[in-house]
Amino acid sequence: MCLALPGQVESIRADGALPMGTVRFGTARRDVCLAYVPDAAPGDWVIVHVGFAIQRLDEEAARRALALFEEAGA
Repeated sequence: MCLALPGQVESIRADGALPMGTVRFGTARRDVCLAYVPDAAPGDWVIVHVGFAIQRLDEEAARRALALFEEAGA
């Protein structure tokens, strides 16, 4: 089973030819490759799988997904 998590883009930078970003997952921050979502901007929500943002999503969808993860862990 694969797992992808919603996170919020905090900043964007270039790392050589790759667009990279710092994405916040609750209190954790991780460097994420943004090559598959080149239109992502700071403040946007993205789905991240193994270090790659694979899709943008709206804030409501992100909050619903986070609530489900929290409920599953309770």
